[in-house]
Amino acid sequence: MKINHIFISHLHGDHTLGLIGLISSFNLNGRKSDLHVYAHKGLENNLLFNINFFVNDLNFKVVFHSIAPNKHQVIYDDGKITVESLPLKHKIPSTGFIFREKRGFPNIRKELIEKYSLTLAEINAIRNGSDLTAADGHIIPNAELTFYSSEPRSYAYCSDTMYSEKLIGMIKNVDLLYHEATFASTDESLAKQTGHSTSVQAATIALKSCAKKLIIGHFSSRYKKVSFLEDEARAIFENTIAVEDGQVFEVPIVRR
Repeated sequence: MKINHIFISHLHGDHTLGLIGLISSFNLNGRKSDLHVYAHKGLENNLLFNINFFVNDLNFKVVFHSIAPNKHQVIYDDGKITVESLPLKHKIPSTGFIFREKRGFPNIRKELIEKYSLTLAEINAIRNGSDLTAADGHIIPNAELTFYSSEPRSYAYCSDTMYSEKLIGMIKNVDLLYHEATFASTDESLAKQTGHSTSVQAATIALKSCAKKLIIGHFSSRYKKVSFLEDEARAIFENTIAVEDGQVFEVPIVRR
């Protein structure tokens, strides 16, 4: 019930068919708040049809936001976090997403508050980016007065997609990268044929984009075990984990 925004990468059934069941469950549990769905335009009419067909007396509003699969742009911004769309390369139009924390207001160095006898008005102005004009008239740059206690975090989701170096610049230095690794390196031709990536290709994207951590998933059912896919990826990008359903990954706060 805490979910308010859902981002759909593409219009294949394994990424969309659960949506109507989730909406129905929300309704049965008495949801009242709006639910925002971000997806390619083609899903809107289908979703509305299924809601009308399967859900009786919907008690909340489903707000549909159409996204352009070929554009890298901000599609959500609530003042604390932004979500950007990432054009992917699949058999049908597909979109990845990068979630970024926005940098908040800086802290003011306590010793300078006393040194310059700063008023509340001056403190607020400095936190909003202003420089300080001292009593003798010289200007003290904002950067010398303030500091940030931690770095904003970021998470990129890239599935379904073939290997695409166009992603590298868009996800540069991301803290956590999820990249599909449907196939083993020995099945690279099959990956290309079906519009997917191998474990080695996912690791290569992580390495070239300077990601801090890689999680891989969306594994083909042909593999009874996926530990060898993790091993393949780790040979290129050591900080890789092959995910299992239900796992939770916390992006740590980096203190400055």
